[in-house]
Amino acid sequence: MEMDKLVSLCKRRGFLFQSSEIYGGVNGFWDYGPLGVELKRNIKDAWWRDMVTGHDDLTKAEGAPEPYEMTGLDCTIIMHPQVWKCSGHYDLFHDYMVDCRQTNKRYRHDQVSGRWVEAKDKRIFATAGSDSDSPEEDITRQALKFFGLRNKHIEQLQWDGGITPLTDIKDFSQVLGPHAKELGTLTEPREFNLMFKTTLGALGGEEDAAFLRPETAQGIFVNFKNVLDSTRVKIPFGIAQVGKSFRNEITPRNFTFRSREFEQMEIEFFCHPDSSQKWYKYWRDRRFQWYLDMGIPEGKLILREHKPEERAHYSIGTADIEYAFPFLAEGEYGELEGISHRGDFDLRSHMLGKLDPNSEATPMEVELNEHGKPKYRGSGKDLTYRDEITNEKYTPHVIEPSAGADRATLALLCEAYTEDEAPDDKGKMKTRIVMKFHPRIAPIKAAVFPLVKRDGMPEMAKDIYRALKKQWNVFYDEKGAVGRRYRRQDEAGTPFCITVDGQSLEDQTVTIRHRDTLEQWRVKADDIVGEISKLINV
Repeated sequence: MEMDKLVSLCKRRGFLFQSSEIYGGVNGFWDYGPLGVELKRNIKDAWWRDMVTGHDDLTKAEGAPEPYEMTGLDCTIIMHPQVWKCSGHYDLFHDYMVDCRQTNKRYRHDQVSGRWVEAKDKRIFATAGSDSDSPEEDITRQALKFFGLRNKHIEQLQWDGGITPLTDIKDFSQVLGPHAKELGTLTEPREFNLMFKTTLGALGGEEDAAFLRPETAQGIFVNFKNVLDSTRVKIPFGIAQVGKSFRNEITPRNFTFRSREFEQMEIEFFCHPDSSQKWYKYWRDRRFQWYLDMGIPEGKLILREHKPEERAHYSIGTADIEYAFPFLAEGEYGELEGISHRGDFDLRSHMLGKLDPNSEATPMEVELNEHGKPKYRGSGKDLTYRDEITNEKYTPHVIEPSAGADRATLALLCEAYTEDEAPDDKGKMKTRIVMKFHPRIAPIKAAVFPLVKRDGMPEMAKDIYRALKKQWNVFYDEKGAVGRRYRRQDEAGTPFCITVDGQSLEDQTVTIRHRDTLEQWRVKADDIVGEISKLINV
């Protein structure tokens, strides 16, 4: 599937629009249209239903070490600034960027790649940025321009080695920036904090500074004791949250894959330290299966365990669920969700202050502020857990399955996009575009058509529409030939079309058409709600 076809369909059919498009758009921000908002909401609802409200607290789930409970939260986007200092985001949540002094463009240091090439007795490192759809072609084009060569002289380029990340290059004097015309225009890498800064109150001084949250997880950690005190949950249990997060990405790219405003679906699962490795494996495997159940084939999905050198300093284990997005090179995968074994890092941080990753013996940094007090001080609240049966007191370990609602939506859009052959109104086979969403997440569950606008067919069709509309998002359409109506719904991803025809008025039956198989069968009109319910929840 070519990505530009999907992007075109998303705009044409109202799945996704560029934010503020009439003013030229804002890079890294996207608006969900009428179909897109339904699709994304259905994905979030399916996640919440499968992880939280539909969970059986009384029975041990398959693969789980023991029964567990689930509950939810909805925390604020802006929190006390000390939250981000104790969590480590204030110091550590950054990327390295490089600027081009000639083009005034900015790049993430780790997303620029290049290749050594020699021509006309000069050796340079030609590069391409993260905005490149074909790095190899862009690197070649950059080299040809620099040396003043045309495509027919491409054999004069003598390449040395394969494509290499810029992070491997120490001296930038021979580096040709992704859009530069001269060598050595890239600056040295420097830190760029990814948190969006804002101001609280009317005065606007430095003491009023706050941040838009870069993740939803910290809201759960700081409310850990509140949840314990206000409910009857006992460890092991999970707290789930769906909400917006914000990261000031240097180079947002690949449609909605890397955005500056996005939505997360996160669980913080609290458990006893002795059983935490078993829970880590359980959540890793369960979350992988969820994407398979949503319609992503196993051949396009991998579960990649991080190597020790890849993990955050607090991580005991991390695995990524990754999908073969069509904008990536063959054999490459992009992250959908991360499952992290965070140990007791977060609760201890908010109790004591920012933890020193280089010392197990010193729980707090000794760095002091200008007043001689610890620079990062915790809440001082007791965030440990006491087992009422054994009277054991401990700081729980945390397993964090953290999914991106926007990335899940993008992956399911990519997977759903299909071109196949189907008969038109005259019986001729023509190419059709069909979005093969799982019925649970399809934006429109069913469409209802009267075959013609007379003889009582519209009245009967509207009665069926109203009966279905009480439970699902359903569409009514009586305009145009029925074949064209089918194709419009195929593009919207509607799994079932219901047609009222002449026979319907005689025997009170209607035709159901299946989007994927094109199979048609008749059902009694009185049974249509039950039939659609059965088909959606199959």
